[in-house]
Amino acid sequence: MQVFMSYSENYTCSGYMPPEYAVHGHYSVKSDVFGFGVIVLEIISGKKNRGYSDPEHSLNLLGHAWRLWTEDRPLELIDTHLREVCIPFEVLRCIHVGLLCVQQKPGDRPDMSSVIPMLNGEKLLPQPKAPGFYTGMCTPESVSPSRTSNLFSPNEMSLTIFEAR
Repeated sequence: MQVFMSYSENYTCSGYMPPEYAVHGHYSVKSDVFGFGVIVLEIISGKKNRGYSDPEHSLNLLGHAWRLWTEDRPLELIDTHLREVCIPFEVLRCIHVGLLCVQQKPGDRPDMSSVIPMLNGEKLLPQPKAPGFYTGMCTPESVSPSRTSNLFSPNEMSLTIFEAR
């Protein structure tokens, strides 16, 4: 079975596209794992990878999470609202799994079938390696104005975001 994927070149700025697809056009079952890891880290931090900029460094959210991890301060990634109600050990495990999912090389990422047992504490977690695309940032301003409309709807799909009042 062959899978054909088509992304707008602007979609690479979304923050979910795996490095192997953005750079080489290769797509695999591990590509979705990368996007899942980004979403996990976004939920924990309360920040989006796309457009995030570490105030102290030129890092996106993945780079910020990685820096905190390597400096033994991963719990600083947790959103202030989540901090009040979370169990730190469980969130630490989620950060660890998120970082495993966004590793640079697809072969280093876990299979999605392994992620749930990892999150449930049923598997030992290896040390993560550096994530893909963890420096710099990509914002709508860095995309040419004539193609900005394609940035958010590369597949001509409508997207509505509801925000609480």
